[in-house]
Amino acid sequence: MSGKIKSMIDAIIAQRSKGNPTVAKAVETKLILKGIDPGDFTAASPDDPAVMEKLQAMAEQFGVSL
Repeated sequence: MSGKIKSMIDAIIAQRSKGNPTVAKAVETKLILKGIDPGDFTAASPDDPAVMEKLQAMAEQFGVSL
């Protein structure tokens, strides 16, 4: 199933920002600094298990559930 990475990124951003666009941008920046650019992934992007594992670890650090 493709697009899982995009949905994981969206879930992290949505849960951390709680609708605040400034916080959403800050979370996007944190993801980029940790090596994952949200702009690189779309719903049609293939799922890479290594990236998904990294996102899961980041979600735990941010205190959100996926």
